Amino acid sequence: MANTISKAFVEQFKSNVVHLAQQRASRLRGAVRSETVTGNKHNFERIGSMDTVEKTTRHTDTPVLDVPHSRRVVTMRDWQWADLIDQEDKIRMLISPQSEYAKTGAYAIGRRWDKLIIDAALAAATDGDGNSVAFPSGNQIAHASGGLTVAKILSAKEKLLANDVDEENDPMYFVLGSGELMDLLNTTEVKSSDYNTVKALAKGELSDFAGFSFVRSEQLAVDTTSTNYRKCLAFVSSGIGLAIGADVKTKIEDRADKSYATQVYLAFSAAATRIEEEKVMEVQATY
Repeated sequence: MANTISKAFVEQFKSNVVHLAQQRASRLRGAVRSETVTGNKHNFERIGSMDTVEKTTRHTDTPVLDVPHSRRVVTMRDWQWADLIDQEDKIRMLISPQSEYAKTGAYAIGRRWDKLIIDAALAAATDGDGNSVAFPSGNQIAHASGGLTVAKILSAKEKLLANDVDEENDPMYFVLGSGELMDLLNTTEVKSSDYNTVKALAKGELSDFAGFSFVRSEQLAVDTTSTNYRKCLAFVSSGIGLAIGADVKTKIEDRADKSYATQVYLAFSAAATRIEEEKVMEVQATY
């Protein structure tokens, strides 16, 4: 069996998995600031802003402005996925772009990327001095014992704009669950002609609204301490960072210890963090 697993075979399978994982399986990898890194740790640099200084007389001293500079630090985490395949016909099926093995592995990786991003958005971040930076309570839109509403979405946008985010060059995203999507599709305001910018509403899908690109994910965190609510996310792309230490690597080989069944093995290394609090909002919705 080992002779049937050629290098070309493995490379084709890897190509299929990587394409699926990057282009289809992960819904959020392309929505955040992504950097390929070397080493176990990575710094996401944070460069602040400074106002200009008026020149009031001739030949004044050149002002020296101390632009704020800080960083967020992440440590790479390793992830893996594996499966055993017994039958030769199934093994040969691996190289098909429609291979269920390729899809299963790719979607597992894609979900993990999304989970990393979602968790990092609201979790405590680590600054350059090793200090923990908590998510600010002022960035939360309270659930108010209700589901997702247009008012909550607009409130999140208002908070982002108040922080002077660059909405023209820094895309805005809103991540919600299937329950919240149904909340919106049943909202009078969204159905009305005043909100005709909602795309694909007739198909039961909501893609763009109020300047946000909507992304559905079932990976969102939930709170069950008192009122059951889901933590939806509103953010701009540069507000969250994804560090890729090692993109998807693939191994296909026979396992002598498993009756020479063929093992498909996938692995990658990554980490994520919230880079700027001003660019990430939590929108709560009961379910």
